[in-house]
Amino acid sequence: MSHWIILPVMLPALVAPFIILAARYHIGIQRVFSIAGVLALIAVAAGLAWQASDGTITLYQLGDWAAPFGIVLVGDRLSTIMVLLTAVLALMVLLYAIGSGWDDRGRHFHALFQFQLMGIMGAFLTGDLFNLFVFFEVLLIASYGLMIHSGGNARLRAGVQYVLFNLIGSTLFLFALGAIYAETGTLNMADLAQRVQAIDASETVGIRVAAVLLLLVFAIKAALVPLHFWLPSSYAEAPAPVAALFAIMTKVGAYAIIRVYTMVFPPEFEATAGLHGDWLLAFALLSLALGAAGVLAAQKLDRMVTFAVISSMGMVMVTISLFTPESIAAALYYIIHSTLAAATLFLIVDLVKSSRPHLELTPTPAIGGAVLVSALFFAGAIAMAGLPPLSGFIGKLLILQASFSTDAMTWVFATVLIASLVNVVGLSRAGSIVFWKAKSVAPAADAPAPQKPPALSCVAVGGLLALLTAHTVFAGPIHGYMTTTAAQLFAPAPYIATVLDTPGKLSKPKEGN
Repeated sequence: MSHWIILPVMLPALVAPFIILAARYHIGIQRVFSIAGVLALIAVAAGLAWQASDGTITLYQLGDWAAPFGIVLVGDRLSTIMVLLTAVLALMVLLYAIGSGWDDRGRHFHALFQFQLMGIMGAFLTGDLFNLFVFFEVLLIASYGLMIHSGGNARLRAGVQYVLFNLIGSTLFLFALGAIYAETGTLNMADLAQRVQAIDASETVGIRVAAVLLLLVFAIKAALVPLHFWLPSSYAEAPAPVAALFAIMTKVGAYAIIRVYTMVFPPEFEATAGLHGDWLLAFALLSLALGAAGVLAAQKLDRMVTFAVISSMGMVMVTISLFTPESIAAALYYIIHSTLAAATLFLIVDLVKSSRPHLELTPTPAIGGAVLVSALFFAGAIAMAGLPPLSGFIGKLLILQASFSTDAMTWVFATVLIASLVNVVGLSRAGSIVFWKAKSVAPAADAPAPQKPPALSCVAVGGLLALLTAHTVFAGPIHGYMTTTAAQLFAPAPYIATVLDTPGKLSKPKEGN
């Protein structure tokens, strides 16, 4: 049993209380330990991803208690690549927060940041549905604290809305877990995969209800229309580094759908047939279309980016809903792209905001460092819109290719192409108003000179754009890795055997005993 796999959860869980207890009033020490913790996370995540790259599935039994009775963490290709993505994103976000001074505008930013990482890492690594719920709650608590960081009435209102909506999701999650446990007597995902298949076809009503409830919960986390109402205000009002980190949180919902509905409720399982291809696809297409319409109609720069996130999540969910190995591989490639692109735009919007009194899309005098910021915005907008040469364009081609042989091809092609065009128009409109038309507006006589953006913040944004470039340059090997990842997901027997057949203090009883 490898002990490395628990480190992505334990490291931030140890760093956070240390920061609170030993460095509460020393922001410099907090920054050092927070950066060191994230760098250690990247090293561990890279090692776990390397270990999983040959198909190895790593198991950690907490307390050495065997599944399904004990709590287990499982590292396969999917979970380790998501852990690595989260760690790398966290480093860039942390550098921006330090460079811009966001971390010093309120209390306990770094401790909450670490707790947030703990929840995200745990959600990706857990092999148990109840502990997925637990890590979702850790996410909710830490993210609420980060959302209202530095205060403000608008931020507090958005935070309350965010918490209330997600508490509804948590309640539905508990109902789903209760229904599943009542039907199967277990919540371990590997054990569920076997027990669900053994349910008699005439007695699947309860498990169908549970599957629908789970899909609703994960759709709320993924901000799927019409369950997306919590996202625009929450992300727009959150501090920029927090909103950038939140770019990975919607992917937790997408990850959960991929994990549960390839292992526990696979497409061939009759009781839940139609959930993926019919209902999920319809709402995913709606999310893609309405998100693009929101980008075009937005009157503020930060709101425009939040609708771009909804549109990109619609793109991800469209691909997932096809539920073929090829479509899941395309979705995983696009998940990495959309996470980095959304985080980039949120940080760039904050660079604009630091030199403008508001973010309304109206011409104003030129901002500080306009040439640099406009260039960064241009690159980020290209990435988010999915234009060549960046990885968004490649991701969309993979998505269209994955849908080519399906019955939904016409709807997918039409919605993706039209939404992409609308996104391009909306982002171009915003860029031209904020940067190009600014040249024709003279600053007020008593206006202070615009300040150049902090160097470290620009480095963080540049780092994200460099990652997007690398995602483009190495698209072939990365997509190949995602293809093998999807193949592993659709053949879960090794995962199930690793979880259930590894002995511990208390092992699963053998049949007939």
